[in-house]
Amino acid sequence: MKYNLEEIEIELKKRLIYPYKWGQKQNDNFDKQTNFIYHTFLFEELLKEIESRFKSEKEYDLYFNYSINRWYNFWSAQAVEDIFCLLPNVKPARDSKDKLIDFTIQGEAFDHKTSIYPKNFPYKIDEAIKKTDELIKWLYENQSQQQRKHHKNRLFIVLYSASGEHWKLKAEIRWLKERIENYIIGFNPHYLLKFNFEEGKPTLADVIWAVKEN
Repeated sequence: MKYNLEEIEIELKKRLIYPYKWGQKQNDNFDKQTNFIYHTFLFEELLKEIESRFKSEKEYDLYFNYSINRWYNFWSAQAVEDIFCLLPNVKPARDSKDKLIDFTIQGEAFDHKTSIYPKNFPYKIDEAIKKTDELIKWLYENQSQQQRKHHKNRLFIVLYSASGEHWKLKAEIRWLKERIENYIIGFNPHYLLKFNFEEGKPTLADVIWAVKEN
């Protein structure tokens, strides 16, 4: 079943009443136990599924937080991917299960990643925007240590909120849509940043900055 962007935004915002905490570092074992998030769209159904599966677990809170966070991140990412794939010059990946390619833009293949502004990156936001290349290097080396660790082409959407609650911007789907559309309008493959993470295999990457000042 296909959901529209407005429906996804409504569901994502239901998760905002809970604090954003993991309590457990993301790993393959916990991922396997919470893969039901991929086919559970409604937030109320997600809560029922978590209760059903983990109510007898001693560390129930760990499973609860892990599940709602994975669900939130996945469905936000799905919405973002749909936004890209509806735009001119963007084509969805031929293989929907390909973990290294989500879509191509003017023939360049990308995995996309929506990331909150990392608290350990040693610059304030204004300076960080000027050092986009340094941030990209940091993100490649410090994110996705499990199944999605790679050095292929990637397009990052970096979320920053002046409130400090960057994670909440993943639910602002219509707001993100505007920023993605503006980026695609001005897209030029020659402006992409190039990195040499692996010898003989140049990596192309860029950042779409999604900054909310208030």
